[in-house]
Amino acid sequence: MRVKLIRKASIDLFIRDNARSRSSMNQFFQVIKVADWSDSNDMKATFGSRIDIICNGTRAVFDCGGGAYRTICGFSFGDKFVFLFIKFIGTHAEYDKLCKAKKKEVGVCDVDLYKA
Repeated sequence: MRVKLIRKASIDLFIRDNARSRSSMNQFFQVIKVADWSDSNDMKATFGSRIDIICNGTRAVFDCGGGAYRTICGFSFGDKFVFLFIKFIGTHAEYDKLCKAKKKEVGVCDVDLYKA
C-alpha cells in the first residue's frame, strides 16, 4: 500500500529551522513517497537498521541523516493506504532528552507530550 504522510508540514518547518537537515529530511521524504508497505515488516525491509518499531508496534522511530536526526511516527495500515503520522522530528540530542533514561521500557518516549 502507498504511504500517506500526515503532517508533512512538520518536516518543512524542521528544515526551515535546521538547514543542515535539508538533504536528510528530503531523502527520508523521497523514500516514504515511493514506499509500498503491507505491514511493519515491509517498513523494516525499506529502512533496515535505520528504523525501530516501538510502543507495541504502533510507532516507528526513523534514523535520518546517519544518526543526526530522529523522526517518530505513529502508523496505521488501512484498506488502501498506510497512514504515517509525524509525532516528533528532532536532533539525536533532542530525541535523547525526549526518551528519558528512567523509562523502564526501551524505546518508549514521551512523544505525546511533544507537539510536532
